[in-house]
Amino acid sequence: MKFPAIAGLSALATTLFFGGLVVAQNTGAVQTLRGADLEATLPADEIHQQMEGREARNYRQQPPLIPHSTDQYQIDLRTNQCLSCHDWTNAGERGAPTLSMTHYLDRNGTQLDTVAGTRWFCNQCHVPQANAPALVGNTFAPSNGSN
Repeated sequence: MKFPAIAGLSALATTLFFGGLVVAQNTGAVQTLRGADLEATLPADEIHQQMEGREARNYRQQPPLIPHSTDQYQIDLRTNQCLSCHDWTNAGERGAPTLSMTHYLDRNGTQLDTVAGTRWFCNQCHVPQANAPALVGNTFAPSNGSN
């Protein structure tokens, strides 16, 4: 009883395997996403300049865009250089916007004196603004035309 079932499954698997090879051979050459051969030298993408000044938000509760370069900012488990200007203890003397008070709430809603661990990595939500073309099309429009 077991032998005919195993033999049948083996024959089916072999047929599918060789059929797949035939289909793979007839589909043509593999196309690269790069758009050129590996040996070809492609021009480097244009470097888009950082935009200065604040941008308007596109929707309510949108995290603000960062209006300055963050290339040299260290943000890791021990250090967050954004807080050297934007923490509530430093923002006034540095002339920087302070963090929202929601950044000082833990998961249970308890008010903390330091930034909550869930809000520590600023670049999870906030990104530098750059004058770069959109990677994909976008037809987004605010629902009431205001920010």
